[in-house]
Amino acid sequence: MTSSQPAPTIATAAPGRRGGSGKGIALLVIASCQLMVVLDVTIVNIALPHIQNALHFSTTGLAWVVSAYTLTFGGLLLLGGRTGDILGRRKVFMCGVLLFAVASLLGGLSQSSGQLLAARAVQGVGGAIASPTALALITTTFTEGLERNRAFGVFAAVSAGGSAIGLLAGGVLVEWLDWRWVLFVNVPIAVLILLATPRVIKESERHSGHFDLAGALTSTLGMVALVYGFIRAAQEGWRDPYTLGSFGAAVVLLVAFVLVERRSQQPITPLHMFADRNRAGTYGIMLSLSAAIFGMFFFLTLFVQNVLGFTPLRAGLAFLPVSAIIAVGAGLASQLLPKFGPKPFMVTGSLLAAAGLAWLTQTDIHSTYGGSILGPILVFGLGMGLNFVSLTLMAVSGVPPHEAGAASGMLNATQQVGGSLGLSILVTVFGTASRNEATHQVPKFLGQADPAQRLMFRRTGTLPRPWSDQVLTSGVSTAFVVATAFALVAGLIAVFAIQVRPSDLERLQGARPTGP
Repeated sequence: MTSSQPAPTIATAAPGRRGGSGKGIALLVIASCQLMVVLDVTIVNIALPHIQNALHFSTTGLAWVVSAYTLTFGGLLLLGGRTGDILGRRKVFMCGVLLFAVASLLGGLSQSSGQLLAARAVQGVGGAIASPTALALITTTFTEGLERNRAFGVFAAVSAGGSAIGLLAGGVLVEWLDWRWVLFVNVPIAVLILLATPRVIKESERHSGHFDLAGALTSTLGMVALVYGFIRAAQEGWRDPYTLGSFGAAVVLLVAFVLVERRSQQPITPLHMFADRNRAGTYGIMLSLSAAIFGMFFFLTLFVQNVLGFTPLRAGLAFLPVSAIIAVGAGLASQLLPKFGPKPFMVTGSLLAAAGLAWLTQTDIHSTYGGSILGPILVFGLGMGLNFVSLTLMAVSGVPPHEAGAASGMLNATQQVGGSLGLSILVTVFGTASRNEATHQVPKFLGQADPAQRLMFRRTGTLPRPWSDQVLTSGVSTAFVVATAFALVAGLIAVFAIQVRPSDLERLQGARPTGP
């Protein structure tokens, strides 16, 4: 941020008292909101079989329980960031949290599939309003330099670890209570955030402007069409008319989005941000790494439950080390950034993530958690932790205060859109590899099956174990090959696009040099 940035916006926790304790509470409030929003991407995953039985979803329809949230969340993040700039970040932050809480309550009370999908979409809208505003509040709340770097470290660790925490929380809630509690749990958290926010965070300066609804609409619908096209291709093939039509609509809408933004006097996404080589590279790295991390959690969740036979709770616990190692990596990066600058952490982090995913390509039906899963996810998690702090910092460094919301919204949007788009591509790869493996496994099964087993297969079209395990595992390991490529692309961008030295970072952050 520039030196003209408004003074920190922390209010006193009690009359006449300012300082570290007030800022600590403010950071807790902001991080709690981000955790609530991020973990909701994955907390529902563990509950999906129970939701399917309770509300009579088809298997295809069940996927939209996740997609209805991620697509509205990622698609409207840009508008959410801009809204905070214009109307005031604290006010918008609280509105987003309130909307998220109401949608969570209604989702938990849903009695039909349509009601739940509508509630999940509204949850995404609430998250899109609250999340970018939360990140922007850090830039206007904490002093430039080490203090803000530490706040970014906490925020990045929460953002990166929220997915794993969501899987753990989902397992606990489903196994001990009921699937509805994966939604109800958001309500008390949101109430506490709403009560604390006016006491510890002051309202930011409001900037004049208008809402770029045309940009928000074309970008959101364009990404929905693109993601739907990949999901449809996984189910019906690349020659399906709806697949081709969806991709065509995505191209038209996204081109229209660029044209709208170029002509708008106050665009939702100031395209001049991409003229900065480092910021454009940062967005590209986030896009690629998010595709990888969404795929890692999705496919390993399938593998540990369907092949290794883990319960929902045990599956959640299996991912807990990822959260821990991400936090370690984020803390390490936040401390060493002033000395080394962000580029070494971006390069090293991306390569570590790629190494962990490449290790996971060796997964087969004989793999075990301790021998084949734990090591790779720790390597992967460390790489993500090193990377997220640098990415978060670079996305908003040097941005004028009135565009902080747009810059942070763009970073969050690339994370969610990259995850949704990347997962849809990986699901397509998974589906193709699984079908190919099934053509090899079916003759083997029929050659060994008794008449009753053959009859059951003709009725259901489903292979029994261990043949089904082999089919799933083949698809998972192939998907990890492409996920590895995503992480390698992030590494290449970091090597060739990012050009920031420690002295440059000090200038952008307004910090005093700490030494040679």
